[in-house]
Amino acid sequence: MKRKSQQMTPSLGILHLDEGQLQYQLTRLLPADELQPFVRHYWIVSWNFAGSESYPQHVIPNPCVNLVVERNKTFFFGPSDRKFTYSIHGKGLVFGVKFKPGGFFPFLQAPVSGLYGKPMDVSRLLGVSAASLEDVLLGDILIEEKAKHMDQILSACLPAEDREANLIYDIVQHIEQNRDILRVDELSTRFNLHTRKLQRLFNQYVGLSPKTVIQLYRLQNAAECIEHGFPCDLGRLSQDLGYHDQSHFIKDFKSIIGSTPEEYMQWSDAVSANTGRSRL
Repeated sequence: MKRKSQQMTPSLGILHLDEGQLQYQLTRLLPADELQPFVRHYWIVSWNFAGSESYPQHVIPNPCVNLVVERNKTFFFGPSDRKFTYSIHGKGLVFGVKFKPGGFFPFLQAPVSGLYGKPMDVSRLLGVSAASLEDVLLGDILIEEKAKHMDQILSACLPAEDREANLIYDIVQHIEQNRDILRVDELSTRFNLHTRKLQRLFNQYVGLSPKTVIQLYRLQNAAECIEHGFPCDLGRLSQDLGYHDQSHFIKDFKSIIGSTPEEYMQWSDAVSANTGRSRL
């Protein structure tokens, strides 16, 4: 049976994804059925640049754990609260596993917040070495065969389904899909959870606070509005995102996106001009 890839290519925090895909190939594949309560998808990025040419891909992190298989750099990475940039150059391939928010805890059985800024060796959890994963997943076999190999590795340590992990996933999905969610107490009311319990669950299952997750998604929303050229009054946008003053919004936007909203507008205009497309 042929493995299905995701039909859509949502940005998932990848800034200027349309331009990026002119520079590299991104493929996303769904995992085996039994892994889908825990894993969102596998992702494979490949590229081949000549000479010293390089491309900086900027990413706003999602609140989830990724297993990144890269030559001599294979680790589990916890969620971050800051934009990061990956410099793509030469010829390369990276294979990744994006766990669902809350989906890594059943494997780890320890607070995911412990991974913040501390990548974890794969052998601790999977019982295989990083080198053995790299040999298979970065080799010349078909992408579908690589995904099948990862299915087998993860299925060998498959945990039982976790009700609270499922709850956390629902809460994060609610934050992502409802742009009017601006405060933690709104989540507490919506899901009938005391704020302290909500914070404890996020520390354990997500690795970031609910306030940080809300901020990441709302500022990602703002960047996407600017990137796609939607009519954008920064004062109104900052109010829509729950900021009482525009200067606070600008400060938070810069801390996560890496530039002010005005600078991001200018960059988006330049990207659009370089790719020959309108932002509208």
